[in-house]
Amino acid sequence: MELTSKQRAQLRGLANSIDTIVHIGKDGIGENLVKQADDALEARELIKGRVLENNMEYDARLAAEELAKATRSEVVQVIGTKFVLYRESHSKPKDKRIQLVKAAKKKSI
Repeated sequence: MELTSKQRAQLRGLANSIDTIVHIGKDGIGENLVKQADDALEARELIKGRVLENNMEYDARLAAEELAKATRSEVVQVIGTKFVLYRESHSKPKDKRIQLVKAAKKKSI
C-alpha cells in the first residue's frame, strides 16, 4: 500500500511524540533487528529508528529502505540519522489502530 502525502504528513505528526526503539549499530541489519522491528510494528504500527554513529555501512535512508522491505512496511520519513516506519497491524482491534486519512478519490470528468 503506497501512502499518500496527507497520510505521510499525519504519520509524521504522530511520530513526533514516540521514542526511538530501533537502533542500528555496528552489526547492521540482522535477523534479530528485523524481528525486533517486525514485532514493534505489529504492536505499535509506527516506529522510529536510528542509525548509530558506529555503523559505517548504512545511512538512515538506506537503513530505512532495507528495514521497510524486510518488515513489509512503509518508510514515512528520514531525517538525519533517524527514520520512521509504518505498517498497519492485523492483530490489533480496528478501533485501536491508527486511522489514516482517506486517500482522495480522483474526479472523473
